Amino acid sequence: MTLLGFPFVYDIYANLADNSNVILPVHQATIIWNEEEREVNVLATGRLPLLGTALLDEHELVIQFTKGGLVTIEEL
Repeated sequence: MTLLGFPFVYDIYANLADNSNVILPVHQATIIWNEEEREVNVLATGRLPLLGTALLDEHELVIQFTKGGLVTIEEL
């Protein structure tokens, strides 16, 4: 995450799907969401950062689970 220039904010404890517990660093990023800049927290989970689903509140998410499939997010 530091390679992306995202500043470190804090560490959190997380419980994973296999019921193991890990400490994950949280970084801050700026994203464009609905044509507006927003500051969000991003979990550094290894190779791929994880952005939570809180942004999807009041939205519909449709995913085509196939290679090259479309992902659409619509405001409700």
